[in-house]
Amino acid sequence: MSELTVAEATESIYASLRADNADIDTHIAALKAALTREGIKQAVFDPTKLAQNNRSGRKLMQAYFRQRGVSVTFSDQ
Repeated sequence: MSELTVAEATESIYASLRADNADIDTHIAALKAALTREGIKQAVFDPTKLAQNNRSGRKLMQAYFRQRGVSVTFSDQ
């Protein structure tokens, strides 16, 4: 499997979220690896692309990703 860029890994996570979190842990691991390779500290997500675009949904996503070693921020906040 080829190495994903941060943008590709982020798109995979959006697709997983739309598919009821299918393989989300695998996509988070790929995102974490891509962030490390590219030297980026935080993943930035567009809240308009999230299924739960409210404060509690964003906080839940941040907590879940943080448990897996990925810091998440949201654009346009």
